[in-house]
Amino acid sequence: MSNDILRFATAGSVDDGKSTLIGRLLYDSKSIFEDQLDAVERTSVARGEEQTNLALLTDGLRAEREQGITIDVAYRYFATPKRTFIIADTPGHIQYTRNMVTGASTSDLAIILVDARKGLQEQSRRHAFLTTLLQVPHLVLAVNKMDLIDYSQDRFEEIKAEFTEFAARLDARDLTFVPISALHGDNVVTGSENMPWYTGPSLLHHLENVHIASDRNLIDARFPVQYVIRPHKSDDPELHDYRGYAGQVAGGVLKPGDEVTHLPSGLSTRVSRILTADGEVAEAFPPMSVTLLLEDEIDVSRGDMICRPNNTPAVSQDIEAMVCWLTDTRKLTPRTKLIVKHTTRTAKVMVKDLRYRLDVNSLHRDEQADHLAINEIGRVRLRSTQPLFVDEYAKNRQTGGFILVDEDTNVTVGAGMVVKAG
Repeated sequence: MSNDILRFATAGSVDDGKSTLIGRLLYDSKSIFEDQLDAVERTSVARGEEQTNLALLTDGLRAEREQGITIDVAYRYFATPKRTFIIADTPGHIQYTRNMVTGASTSDLAIILVDARKGLQEQSRRHAFLTTLLQVPHLVLAVNKMDLIDYSQDRFEEIKAEFTEFAARLDARDLTFVPISALHGDNVVTGSENMPWYTGPSLLHHLENVHIASDRNLIDARFPVQYVIRPHKSDDPELHDYRGYAGQVAGGVLKPGDEVTHLPSGLSTRVSRILTADGEVAEAFPPMSVTLLLEDEIDVSRGDMICRPNNTPAVSQDIEAMVCWLTDTRKLTPRTKLIVKHTTRTAKVMVKDLRYRLDVNSLHRDEQADHLAINEIGRVRLRSTQPLFVDEYAKNRQTGGFILVDEDTNVTVGAGMVVKAG
């Protein structure tokens, strides 16, 4: 089986069929256990439903099952011979926008479901904007419940045209449209005899074949140091009492012999060896977790960055970023003091000013806004107590993304995307 992993998020308005779609994918790809299916069938009968409610496969929280809604981000896993999938089933309700941001932030692809009867809703547009803001490389608009409109091609084309016009205002790089019925399985795993006019791939076929290898930044070498390793015993005499630097490659390709620069010192050296849990490797690339050995003794600590001499991230204490505010316990206002966690580096920051608050429905910028409340998004300027090694989020999601944490409670209160540094 391939080790290729596709992370995708489902989004859209309430009751557009996200949970049913995921249930259908799990069911038709034979990725659920018999006891799970039995439990869902029993629950469906107890609720007086005529057929098995596949949505119950993903609505894991008891509160969700009882209310028939999705609150939290539910992660599900399944695999086909071509690819392994990690699904983030995100909530459709407006008050859970922050959960949708959480689910989409690490995704390679987002599926936005639209009810064919209702067409584009406010949340459809909101989620489409958020997925492009989060630089999710691939976007699929799945027009669901086609069975309820007699599989009308005209209605599908109407929704497609409306969304295409809206997406033109966004930074949507790869856009695909699929008409489906999650309830009956049309165009989900296999093609549909009910829609002979649709000649594109089924949803699963698209998920299996969408090209994601080139989405990762393989040009700009970025290695945030997570941990300094000092083993004192090793079967390899060359590794006895060495210093290794462990972390996850956030960008570029690193090989033994490559000249590298250490930040913040600016000192240069070369990579001597690259180790993994399975042994030594000839190269490291995202998202591999590796240990680097360097030729020279340099004082490297957690939170430092290893990169290329002529290709370094911005080193700055001042950054401008789009921030999604995630808490209702306090508001984000100028002079708010917080902790920023960026790659493996942690520092204190202060909000210098709020440039504007963004209306994610109309894309209007409110430059008079003086705060961000829960689920609101705005552009802010931050000043940190120590330099951060950042790239623009559009260039690298790992080195361009960060979270904001409350100093007193240690609760994550914001998620940010670097627009520019300095």
